[in-house]
Amino acid sequence: MGIIISSISQGLLWSIMAIGVYLTFRILDIPDLTAEASFPLGAAICSSQIVAGTAPLLATFLGLIGGLFAGLISGLLHTKLKIPALLTGILTMTGLYSINLRIMGQANVSLLGKATIMSFFNSLGLTNQMAVLVVGLLFVSSVILFLYFFFRTTLGLAIHATGDNHEMSQANGINTDAMKMIGYMISNGLIALSGALMAQSNGYADISMGIGTIVIGLASVIISEVIFRNVSFVKRLLLIVCGAIIYRLIIAAVLELGVAPTDLKLFSALILTLCLASPLLSSRFFRGKRKQRLIEIEKEG
Repeated sequence: MGIIISSISQGLLWSIMAIGVYLTFRILDIPDLTAEASFPLGAAICSSQIVAGTAPLLATFLGLIGGLFAGLISGLLHTKLKIPALLTGILTMTGLYSINLRIMGQANVSLLGKATIMSFFNSLGLTNQMAVLVVGLLFVSSVILFLYFFFRTTLGLAIHATGDNHEMSQANGINTDAMKMIGYMISNGLIALSGALMAQSNGYADISMGIGTIVIGLASVIISEVIFRNVSFVKRLLLIVCGAIIYRLIIAAVLELGVAPTDLKLFSALILTLCLASPLLSSRFFRGKRKQRLIEIEKEG
């Protein structure tokens, strides 16, 4: 039961990052690798500020602001300098590695004995796992509520339109470059927020904690799409949260089977591959079953 609660609580924190990946990957149709750097950026800023004595909630907000700036840089490189999206993410990710080291001053920062958002709930009598669960629920609810209202505004609809049909949006007078930059910023802001919360949950920030972030985000998104395909925007966000939790449960099950932690990245890649291939595999399976049934009907006739 403890493993399940831990997986759910960790999945809630990771789901904020997965929602950020979804915004660029599905809404804007842009493969953004900036996530690999904006995640540890949020953790680095938050942890450094907490160590310096900043209030945990304010430090978390500053981590989010750092992610917004990372998204702005990627947006400018992609829209103004016309650098392809994949290369844009690689460039920003490479540059932010040094910036993250500068912010932390070392490869990792420990939060042992420091006040965090989780320790506030610990002081109310909650265990560490329950504190992470409550914090995850509060922040995930806030993020989904914000995105629900934001994408009902004219600006949000313009971002949606830009991702759906870039040329038609331009023809209707939408500044598509500005919409892409705003999408980049919101996406990486949420990813950095997830990093800030994960650092407080784990008790440290590490320069390498962003490695594999994009895989986890994509796996959560793909799992949510495998469960249900055509759903509304809010339901999709809720399903991404479920996808992140399912992913963490799968990882917990893999570890319980005795797989070495060093092999987790390999299993993450395999899980993502299976999720991406599942529509093709399922269609071939049902097509084969249908063909077999037709042959049986012909024989009976």
